[in-house]
Amino acid sequence: MISGALTLTEVLSAWEGGADFVKVVPCHAVGGPNYIRTLKDAMPYAQLIAAGGVNQLTAANYISAGAAALGVGRDLIPAETVHSRETRRIQELARRYLAAVETGRA
Repeated sequence: MISGALTLTEVLSAWEGGADFVKVVPCHAVGGPNYIRTLKDAMPYAQLIAAGGVNQLTAANYISAGAAALGVGRDLIPAETVHSRETRRIQELARRYLAAVETGRA
């Protein structure tokens, strides 16, 4: 199960309530990667998903800060790229996110 939370108290409640992952959203509004790092310092056992403000420029930073996964919405693939069915562009954007995650984990 994935619960959504923002504050330390909410994250702790979700984790203690049995969540497998806690989606921290909107993460960018409260400090981005630094906030994930702060939460992980307080609860190193919690599996956090950073969401809200995650893009190609910030993805590696969220992972290296301790996020187990990323929640990426409209920043993953622009709507016009999907509508025009630009398969190669979609694949390239996905590769870039994967590379960012690998960089963050290294």
